[in-house]
Amino acid sequence: MALSTIPFSGLGADASKQGVNFRNFIINGDMSIAQRGTSATGKTTLGYYTIDRFRQVISNMGTWTFSQSTDVPSGQGFAYSQKWDCTTADASPASAAQTLVQYRFEGQMLQSMKKGTSNAESVTLSFWVKTNKTGTYIIELFDRDNNRTISKSYTVNSSSTWEKKTITIEGDTTGTLDNDNDASLDLHFWVGSGSQYNSGTLQTTWGTRSDADRAVGQVNLADNTANEWYITGVQLEVGTSASDFEFLPYDVNLRRCMRYYQTYQSGGMICWSGTTISGANYFQDVRHVVPMRTSATIGNLTVENRNGFNTSNPSIDYGNTQGFRATLQSNANTNEAYFRFKYTADAEL
Repeated sequence: MALSTIPFSGLGADASKQGVNFRNFIINGDMSIAQRGTSATGKTTLGYYTIDRFRQVISNMGTWTFSQSTDVPSGQGFAYSQKWDCTTADASPASAAQTLVQYRFEGQMLQSMKKGTSNAESVTLSFWVKTNKTGTYIIELFDRDNNRTISKSYTVNSSSTWEKKTITIEGDTTGTLDNDNDASLDLHFWVGSGSQYNSGTLQTTWGTRSDADRAVGQVNLADNTANEWYITGVQLEVGTSASDFEFLPYDVNLRRCMRYYQTYQSGGMICWSGTTISGANYFQDVRHVVPMRTSATIGNLTVENRNGFNTSNPSIDYGNTQGFRATLQSNANTNEAYFRFKYTADAEL
């Protein structure tokens, strides 16, 4: 029995009224999807914690708790934000230390930017931010295909107050983005950096990456355990002005996130039900809820309960973008055999 798919209603009438045209390159910019959980504590290294598609990059710069927060700008339609909470401070970071939020794009998703051509388009980034740590912050686009970057600064003016920021980034006529499903471009929201990343001159026009010029002027959010930082409403779109945030129906947003990560964790799934012969191997083909970006890494594959099968967990024989096959060996002759398992499938960039 293969995993059944979640019903998909399409965009629906509500989306039509909103004028949805997928102008936002960012998936889950409203922070509404958090398949991995709503809180993660004691984090000191990089990883996808809580909010889907937004990766936290931490290198030798404090200890953090991340959460899907309900603290949001009033009257803007958002239900969630992502919160950074410093729990172990680092007021004097090492040279190579860094902390930032990273969003990675597939090259094939960005072809309308026309990067690397004479018709390269400007893009505009807009988002809401709130923090008690006022001062200068840096956002950066990093072209991974051509090792090119551009950084822009923004200022948090008022402590613990939601502020909307809009930043236009000019088009780059050098370096086309690969038209494939690999990571081509990163968006970085810096929150702290060591001298390796801030000792030069901020690179405010496109050019070859120079680490010293990437985060010049960036405040250190890690310098005090009282520091918090919230973000929501992240939108990146072609053009020189910001439009209203493009809200998508929850089911559409979820399925877009599942291209990169999905999980079957709720109660386990019945993977086999029927007759078994002791010592024989039994195969279960599992189809992903939606096709994934690439052949996924299957993790946390655990058996919840079983009858007529060995106590070892299933082995994975093969997988692709559509699903995978698991194998479990029977330890009994029975007409009432079954097993259940849970798993995660990860195809993040």
